[in-house]
Amino acid sequence: MAVNYQETNAASLLPIGGVQIFVGQAGVKKPQHDDLTLLTLSEGCTIGAVFTQNRFCAAPVRVCKRHLAQAAHIRALVVNTGNANAGTGEEGYERAVAVCAAAAKQAGCKTEEVLPFSTGVILEPLPSDKITAALPKVKPADWLAAARAIMTTDTVAKAASRAGQVGGSHTVRATGIAKGSGMIHPNMATMLGFIATDANIAQPVLQLLTQEIADMSFNCITVDGDTSTNDSFVIIASGKCGQSEIDNIADPRYGQLKELLGGLALELAQAIVRDGEGAGKFVTVEVVNAESRDEAKQVAHAVARSPLVKTAFSASDPNLGRLLAAAGYAGVPFDETKLKMWLGGVLVAENGGRAASYTEEAGQRVMDEAEITVRIDLQRGRESATVYTCDLTHEYVRINAEYRS
Repeated sequence: MAVNYQETNAASLLPIGGVQIFVGQAGVKKPQHDDLTLLTLSEGCTIGAVFTQNRFCAAPVRVCKRHLAQAAHIRALVVNTGNANAGTGEEGYERAVAVCAAAAKQAGCKTEEVLPFSTGVILEPLPSDKITAALPKVKPADWLAAARAIMTTDTVAKAASRAGQVGGSHTVRATGIAKGSGMIHPNMATMLGFIATDANIAQPVLQLLTQEIADMSFNCITVDGDTSTNDSFVIIASGKCGQSEIDNIADPRYGQLKELLGGLALELAQAIVRDGEGAGKFVTVEVVNAESRDEAKQVAHAVARSPLVKTAFSASDPNLGRLLAAAGYAGVPFDETKLKMWLGGVLVAENGGRAASYTEEAGQRVMDEAEITVRIDLQRGRESATVYTCDLTHEYVRINAEYRS
């Protein structure tokens, strides 16, 4: 079960003007299971998107990039679970395009105006015939149904909404869904994430906003250090809020919208970590007073992805030298005699060794908690970064050993 995270009530998820949702059953992996999602978009919607940096990227990612470059507007997104369509060569690409063509017929648009997304097993042919046969049968649905339909090993659907003032006189609404549980690590974290907002923002500006939001959310999480072939994060802006267009980053509304959508994306990203495969603990790693944010992230990620650190958290074992060792091999030339480290509110290390005030009992009390914060002060600058992770358990091994069975 996810760590301190429960499925959102469907009624709390805000509908977004200009975006229609449909789900259906293609039977890609198992029968009688919603595994197909179609989002249709009204004219005038803009799209921002970022994708996996894995060089072995999946066919749908390649199709998405091509269609974004070709089409003036995107009119539909189609998502299947159960098969990643990755490691499938040219045939996989053609099957992804075939799915786009079927979705385009359903949405009343051109093939290149559809973006495809797939998630599931790698290196197996996409059963595109099942998907194309199921598309005419999809039914209108709400955001929670869509969140459930894109799940793979997730134990809980991830969905959330935000609303706030942008520009002082207009309320902007946003709803997002995400899937992800294992194979989670930047860049991007292994996931599919979709946010729709009724904000009015020009496409080039939205693309920059999407990249910035990904860096402050989905690129700050790690479950197991594996970056997938299919990672995709998309923001859809329908422009239905009644505002004039945000067409440059100097517009004060840009920062307000970034805060609104960034908070939503971070909530979804943290939900992925809370639902990490077999996770029993949610861990926040803060690194402060670094020379640069990149340096701070480098140390934070080294600690957060260490199997030895993560298994110590799983066992609630205050074997905290593992955290110092991970920080030390991160490749950042800090002065170890100046570093300070806290576990929760307990000072663990200073002056190059164990803090004089530290006791095993105090460390144990923190390690027994379901949510733990590690804070590392490098004392070499003013920049900081935060990374979110979970523990590594026997259940993680079981889930991934049985993934294809």
